[in-house]
Amino acid sequence: MKLDYSEKLFEQAQKFIPGGVNSPVRAFKAVGGTPLFIKRGLGSRILDVDGNEYIDFVGSWGPHIFGHLPRFVKSALIEQLENGTSFGAPTIQEVRLAQLICEMVPSIEMVRLVNSGTEATMSAIRLARAYTKREKIIKFAGCYHGHFDGFLVSAGSGALTFGVPSSPGVTTSVAKDTLIARYNDIDSVRLLIEENPDQIAAIIVEPVAGNMGVVPPKQNFLSALRKICTENNILLIFDEVITGFRLSNGGAQKIYGVLPDLTALGKIIGGGLPVGAFGGKREIMELLSPIGPVYQAGTLSGNPLAVSAGLAVLKFIQDNPTIYTSLEQKASLLEEGIKENLKRLGLNYSLNRVGSMMTLFFTDKEVVDLETAMTSDTNLYAKYFHKMLERGIYLPCSQFEAFFVSYSHTEEDLKYFLKTQFEVLKEVAK
Repeated sequence: MKLDYSEKLFEQAQKFIPGGVNSPVRAFKAVGGTPLFIKRGLGSRILDVDGNEYIDFVGSWGPHIFGHLPRFVKSALIEQLENGTSFGAPTIQEVRLAQLICEMVPSIEMVRLVNSGTEATMSAIRLARAYTKREKIIKFAGCYHGHFDGFLVSAGSGALTFGVPSSPGVTTSVAKDTLIARYNDIDSVRLLIEENPDQIAAIIVEPVAGNMGVVPPKQNFLSALRKICTENNILLIFDEVITGFRLSNGGAQKIYGVLPDLTALGKIIGGGLPVGAFGGKREIMELLSPIGPVYQAGTLSGNPLAVSAGLAVLKFIQDNPTIYTSLEQKASLLEEGIKENLKRLGLNYSLNRVGSMMTLFFTDKEVVDLETAMTSDTNLYAKYFHKMLERGIYLPCSQFEAFFVSYSHTEEDLKYFLKTQFEVLKEVAK
C-alpha cells in the first residue's frame, strides 16, 4: 500500500494548518504514521488520493448510517444547490426538519438548529443554567461533549473533586464549575450533589459512551440519573450527538426508556454535513431568544444544504422502520465473529457493542468506565490498526473511538473483515 501523495499532502498541510489537520484525531498521532487523504466515498467504501480502496468502518465518525453518498441524500443536495446555499433567513426545510425531530425523539417538544455538536451541548448547558439559576454542572470522566471550555475539564488529584483544566486556555475559574463523576457509578454522582447542595444546574452524559470507546450504561444507571435529577431539581442532558438516530429512530433514550430534559443532536441529522441541534421541554426551550432572555445565535444555523441532507435521512429512516433490524443483524454478525476470532486465538480482549457501534479493547478487563478503558494496550491497537489498514479495512485511528456498521455494509464486507481480523490478530498478538 503506497501513500506517496498522502505523505506529500500531509507535509504541505503542516505548513499551513496546525498539525496538518483540522481536527486532532485525524493526525494519526495515537497510532503513528501518515493520515490518509480521502478523495471519494461511495457506499461502504472510501478511496484515498493514492488510489487505495478501503472498507470504511468509521463513516465520518458516525454520520454515515447509510454509507457514503446515498442516492436520496445526493438528490436532496442537488435539488437544494440549484436554489442556493445559504440565505441567513428562515427556510421551509428548517421547519420540516424541526417538526420531524420533535415527532421522532421522545423527549423533544421544541428544537433549535445549530452548526455542530459542540454548539449544541454548549447551548444546552447555558439554557440549563438559566432555567435552574445555578452554575455548576456534572459530567463524566471519559465522556466528550465538544471543545467548549466548560467540557475540557478532567478530574483532579482526588477521585471525586472539582474539575481542573485539561487544555491550556481553559481557566481555573471556568473549570471549577464542572464536577467530574465516574461513568456507570451513580454513587459518585450522589456524592457530588451532597457536596454541592442546590448548586448543580445539570448533569450531562452520553447515554451510551462513544468517546472512550463504546461503553454501554449499566442496568438502571440512566434511570437512576433521571431519578436523582428529578429529586434535586437538576436538568438531565443527554448528549446524543453520536447515538441520536444511530441506535434507533428515537435515539438511545427510546431504547432505554429514559427521558432527559434536554437532548443534544448532530452527525446523522445533517446527512454528513456540519449540523447540530438541541431540544427538549417547551418550558425550557422558550427561554431562548428571541422569545426569552437566553441568547444563542448562528449565521449559518439551519443551513439549507445541511438541513436538506438531514431531512432526507430522517425521512428515509421514518419510512423504512426495518433499517435498525438490518443494522442489528449486521452488527451482531460482526460481534459474534470477533468473539469467535478471539476464542480461536485464545485472546481475552474486551468487546463492547450497542447497536451498530462497537469497540474492541485490547485489555482483559470488562470496560465500564474511563479507568478500565485506559487499561487497553494502545501500542497493540496501533499495530492492529495499521495491519488492518494495509489489508483494506479502515478503522478509527484511536483505541478510544467507536467503529460503526452502516446499512451499506454487505455480508461480503463483514466476512472479509472477520477473515482479515483473524489473520491480523494472529500476527500482532504474538
